[in-house]
Amino acid sequence: MTVILWLRRDLRLHDNPAVAAAMATGQPVLPVHVRDDEDAGGHAPGGASRWWLHGSLESLAADFEARGNRLVLRTGPAAQVLAQLAAEVGARQVVWTRRYEPWALVQAASVRDRLQAAGASCREGGGGLLHDPAELRTGSGGPYRVFSPFWRALRERLRLPPEAAAPAHIPPAAKVTSEDLTDWGLRPTRPDWAGGLRDAWRPGEAGAASQLARFLDDGLSGYRTQRDIPGRDGTSRLSPHLHFGEIGPAQIWRAVAGRAMADFGDPWGGGAESFLSEIAWREFSQHLLAAFPDLPDKPLRPEFGAMPWRDAPDELAAWTRGRTGFPIVDAGMRQLWRTGWMHNRVRMIVASFLVKDLLIPWQAGEAWFWDTLVDADLASNAASWQWVAGSGADAAPYFRVFNPVSQGRKFDPDGAYVRRWVPELAGLSDAFIHEPWAASPIERAAAGVTLGLDYPNPIVDHAAARVRALAALETSRNTAGAESQD
Repeated sequence: MTVILWLRRDLRLHDNPAVAAAMATGQPVLPVHVRDDEDAGGHAPGGASRWWLHGSLESLAADFEARGNRLVLRTGPAAQVLAQLAAEVGARQVVWTRRYEPWALVQAASVRDRLQAAGASCREGGGGLLHDPAELRTGSGGPYRVFSPFWRALRERLRLPPEAAAPAHIPPAAKVTSEDLTDWGLRPTRPDWAGGLRDAWRPGEAGAASQLARFLDDGLSGYRTQRDIPGRDGTSRLSPHLHFGEIGPAQIWRAVAGRAMADFGDPWGGGAESFLSEIAWREFSQHLLAAFPDLPDKPLRPEFGAMPWRDAPDELAAWTRGRTGFPIVDAGMRQLWRTGWMHNRVRMIVASFLVKDLLIPWQAGEAWFWDTLVDADLASNAASWQWVAGSGADAAPYFRVFNPVSQGRKFDPDGAYVRRWVPELAGLSDAFIHEPWAASPIERAAAGVTLGLDYPNPIVDHAAARVRALAALETSRNTAGAESQD
């Protein structure tokens, strides 16, 4: 008898509930990853995510081989593929971990129905979250819509299970055919993009463990003060590893709290509390998506459905290419294109610029991030864009419009971040690195900067754009109010 281990986005062997469940059966294990983009509800992985998936599956396949087994790759509707595999090897049990995207819940139900109809049993374990959304609710039984009480509740109710080590040997099942990973065409065809991603990241479980160890040693103690400075290496950079399940949130939580306890005698000491709250924000986003399946497409606050957004393809293109004329915005967008990642503080700045300075709908930015971020996550992407736009849960008020110049001066005071990603401005002094148009012609000439030639003029006047954004908000409110009275 064989048990099928369906690896969805939990691409690791250590502390993986599905792996532990498969091993507990004592049966030969058939590990399989199914590429099922048609069932993804219009949210098939973007280009950067596909690149990462290739590396992650390559690493996972090597980990299985080292343990005497083999990862099988198949393409097609998951229910059909898994039922066919079960028939091929005579499997009577299939195990997997839960995902919470709306389409993934439908997919799992379809798999369960198909397999049970064929006489196979199914076991769906806890997914890549600290707490099941259905079990962490407000006093009234509804979902949390404000982060602070969610964070308190998570801390109070969190009970982490014992850590499960990766098995030393995984008994193999009968050999079946597998597709070739290279035939999936996951790697980008643009050499400059592929090279930038390859230089910046090491996908796979070993890469995740190495990144966590680096952060614990070099980043955790200063995280609270360094996390907002994009010119310094002050963040964990664990987000893509976490998204692909190469490491689980419980592993991170245990390691961070343990290091804080060892160093400070307090599991919340040093930067631990600040960092773990970011893990909780990811959790909060997943809970929101589970409660509000339309989160990636529709504003959570209905009044924002009447926003008079602009259709400005040239300005959108300038934003995506890092050619807006605002250095901190352009640095972020170029970092994103080159590495598939952007510093979190800068993500907020570039998002505010798109939604409020340019008055372009947040869904356009969400779509670009989905295609270019290696850590593109449906829940986090949607919740964070709606937070900036003011339309989501616990959202920043829409009238809070980030000034890209003052934000640059505050969080990149020495211009290190801008100089790295917008090198044509590197010769400008700190006083003008975030506002090159304010430098005198002599100062710009000395720095080798000709606006409109070496670097674009600003595509919008921020002060005027802020007034326009606030007027649009008022229009939206008035329209929504009038409609509610009809």
